[in-house]
Amino acid sequence: MAQLLHIHPQNPEPRLIKHAVRILQEGGVIIYPTDSTYALGCCIGDKDALERIRRIRQLDDKHNFTLVCADLSSIATYAKVPNSAYRLLKAYTPGPYTFILNATAEVPRRLMHPRRKTIGLRVPDNAVAQALIAEIGQPLMSTSLILPGDPEPLTDIYDIQDRMEHLVDLIIDSGSCGNEATTVIDLAEGAAQVLRTGKGDPTPFQ
Repeated sequence: MAQLLHIHPQNPEPRLIKHAVRILQEGGVIIYPTDSTYALGCCIGDKDALERIRRIRQLDDKHNFTLVCADLSSIATYAKVPNSAYRLLKAYTPGPYTFILNATAEVPRRLMHPRRKTIGLRVPDNAVAQALIAEIGQPLMSTSLILPGDPEPLTDIYDIQDRMEHLVDLIIDSGSCGNEATTVIDLAEGAAQVLRTGKGDPTPFQ
């Protein structure tokens, strides 16, 4: 059964963040808040945890997973960022956007799109998510908490606990963080292409 941690949304308690990161480092799958929705997360190199998330979401191998990063320089470690993309990333991170870019060799192949070799990356404007990333010292492998058959992400913490407590190791309750997934922008081919309209305003990319 998953642990439930109540963490302050603006001033995350360091002791609780350390506890959450310890669970991640031990191979755990967590549910944590972002600036768009609650998300499923695990360590970037943990194959077993990744497969658990695939089963929870019923994802195929063509799903673009997202690396949740601390900042723009972290994105550049895991993705090839041409100048045109860099300007957009600088202007719209942190924020509720996921950017699809060509992956670098730092990204495990199992996280890439199998044909395009791309990866989703984002920088959340959320204190708890940022505290987790800072403590663990690397991006989190992440995907929105949208269960098979559900039209929208899970948002209510009691609903999340009821449906997920036997599927994950930790649920972080940090209050409401919305029910709109990120806007997804594909920059892998150069010109921006809006793949999904969500919380972030897509107008600048159209």
